[in-house]
Amino acid sequence: MYRRLALSLMLLWNSVGHSAVYQTSEEFLQGIFGSVIPAPKILWITKPIKQKATKILSHRIGFLRTRYWETDGGTVWILEEIGKTKPITVGVAVTNGHIGKIKVLAFRESRGWEVKQEFFTEQFFQAGLNQHLKLDKNIDGISGATLSVRALKKIARLALLFDKSLNR
Repeated sequence: MYRRLALSLMLLWNSVGHSAVYQTSEEFLQGIFGSVIPAPKILWITKPIKQKATKILSHRIGFLRTRYWETDGGTVWILEEIGKTKPITVGVAVTNGHIGKIKVLAFRESRGWEVKQEFFTEQFFQAGLNQHLKLDKNIDGISGATLSVRALKKIARLALLFDKSLNR
């Protein structure tokens, strides 16, 4: 009987996982802009952007447009990418073509939640995009969180691509 109870509890814990909202999109935007958040703008995903985004994501992009917010010299993006099976929501602030801030806003997977930790996300600071659409900075992985790490790298690259695609 105790074995069945222990097994049931383990299965329940694994199914619940570490799904959590750490910060809302609005809270992230307030952290960047203060209490007055500017109106969002729209980036239409043109064919050239779609081709590059597909290369970054290793799958087709699932939307025709995306919202962003403009700052002095930069942009802010709220993007999602699948970790293993569920989306990870991330806020990215890009300044002068480099990442100024990246933060996991919501994590829905059972494993890999460590990517929300500052020791991991601070590695992205000042990362840019090279000519091969790769980050120009090495990002160390986390054992047991490989798919979540890949998802955050893809989101960072996508935000940098989108920022670069704007005609400013």
